[in-house]
Amino acid sequence: MPFTYFISDIHLSESRSDITDCLIAFLQNDAPEAEALYVLGDLFEVWIGDDDVTPFNDKIAAAFRAVSQKLPVFFIHGNRDFAIRKGWADKAGMTLLPEQAVIDLYGIRTLLTHGDELCTRDIAYQRFRKKSRGWWWPRLMLALPLWYRRRVARNGREESKQNQMALKPEIMDVTPEEVVRVMEHYDAEQMIHGHTHRPNIHLLKVNGKNARRIVLGDWYDQGSILRVSPTDIQLESRKF
Repeated sequence: MPFTYFISDIHLSESRSDITDCLIAFLQNDAPEAEALYVLGDLFEVWIGDDDVTPFNDKIAAAFRAVSQKLPVFFIHGNRDFAIRKGWADKAGMTLLPEQAVIDLYGIRTLLTHGDELCTRDIAYQRFRKKSRGWWWPRLMLALPLWYRRRVARNGREESKQNQMALKPEIMDVTPEEVVRVMEHYDAEQMIHGHTHRPNIHLLKVNGKNARRIVLGDWYDQGSILRVSPTDIQLESRKF
């Protein structure tokens, strides 16, 4: 029976070879059996620009390129890797999708997104998100030297960790009313997203009809994978 894979929040970095090994094993052994693979953001722990050419980044691109010869691979930006552009995506054999993309998933109108835009109670982050997705801020940052961008990214991650420790859990989760609003806007019966690191399947009402929100987990401790077929939905894990 045909099926499709979805992954998110892998958070690849050179310091976590266990995550890298788990992802590459999945790409080599599991992914080729699917009809398509969707990566819903935060593939990398941080991405400072396509010009940051390193053996590590090239290794990841090559792994995805090999899979893309067998099935289509799609990518939606996350909050950590929104600076990925067409250059690296082409190298990895990925097709870039808009931050909110609707697909027909075995007859179900499904909205795909990373999910960070749904966390509207995190006011400070939403301000940064609006700025970072604008036209001037990315151009300004990508024009800066690589060494400076690395320092900004490092300092930004430390600041983000400190801020998250002070936030209540519900602030970092999606806003239920926003989920419904967005799904109604797209007339979606189903939503798949990541970002919150809280894998689950939630049932809700959208436009008076039964709907579903599927949340992907992260890869810090295990490889969280969603497998969807015409008759089944499975949230799976790959142990490190």
